[in-house]
Amino acid sequence: MDSDLTVVKAGTGVLTNTADGSLDRASLVHLVAAIAGLINSGKRCLFVSSGSVGSGVSAFGLTKYPEDIVTRQACAGVGQARLMETYGALFSNFDITVAQVLLTATDLATPEKAGYVSSKLERILEEPRVLPIINENDSVAIKELTFGDNDMLSVMVAKMVGASKIVLLTSVDGLLDPVSKELIPEVADIDEAFRHVRDDKGRFSMGGMASKLSAVKYAVDAGIETHIAHGRHPERLADIIAGKGISTRFHAAPVTREDCADDQ
Repeated sequence: MDSDLTVVKAGTGVLTNTADGSLDRASLVHLVAAIAGLINSGKRCLFVSSGSVGSGVSAFGLTKYPEDIVTRQACAGVGQARLMETYGALFSNFDITVAQVLLTATDLATPEKAGYVSSKLERILEEPRVLPIINENDSVAIKELTFGDNDMLSVMVAKMVGASKIVLLTSVDGLLDPVSKELIPEVADIDEAFRHVRDDKGRFSMGGMASKLSAVKYAVDAGIETHIAHGRHPERLADIIAGKGISTRFHAAPVTREDCADDQ
C-alpha cells in the first residue's frame, strides 16, 4: 500500500442542507480547508464527493430524492455542475486545482478498463497541487445509483490506486454502540460490527451505516485501514490520519501473497 495516500469520502449528508438538499456552503468551506491543510502538509489525497443528486433536487423544486431514475439523473446533471464550480472556487483559495473524474461501474468492470482509470489517477496524483475529485456519473448511470452513496466506489478506487487509508465522512462520529450510544473507537472484527447497525439514512442521502460497513469490509479485507468519522468536524482529519483522531478505526486485515496474486 502507498503509505502517504489517503482517500477521503464525503457523503451527501455532510455536503448538503437537510432541509432542502441544497449545498451547505459553510460545511464545504470547512471541509475544503481541512483537505487543503492535508495537502499543504505533504499528504497526498484523493477526494470522493457525493452530493450531485442531493444538490440538484432543489433546482427541481423537490423536497426529497425523486423516485424515478430519469429525474435523479437530471438532478445529478445540475448538482454535479454546482459541486465542481463550488469546489473549484474554494480550493483555488489554497492554490489547489481540482480535477473532475466521473465514473460508472462499467469503468471498473474489467482489468483493462480499470487500468485506464488507474493510470489517469496516478498521473493526476503526480501533481502535488492537483486534487482528483471523484463521483459516480449519476447523470448517465442507472444501476450505479444504488451503489450506496459512493462508499463502495471509494473503496474500489482506493484499492485500485494502492491507498493505505480511507476516511468515510458521515453525519456521526463513527460506529455507535446501539445501547450506550457511545462511540466504538476501534473494530478488529468487521463481521462483529454488523450487529451494531440499524437502518438509518436521511432524505437526501443514498446510503446508510449498513452500506458503509459493507464497503468497510471490502476495504479491510483488501488490507486498507478504514475510518468512519464525522464530516461536520473535518478539522479532525489530520489527527485521524495520524491515528489519534475521533473516529471508528477498522483495522486492515493482513494481505497475503495469494491476495496480491488475485489482483494481478
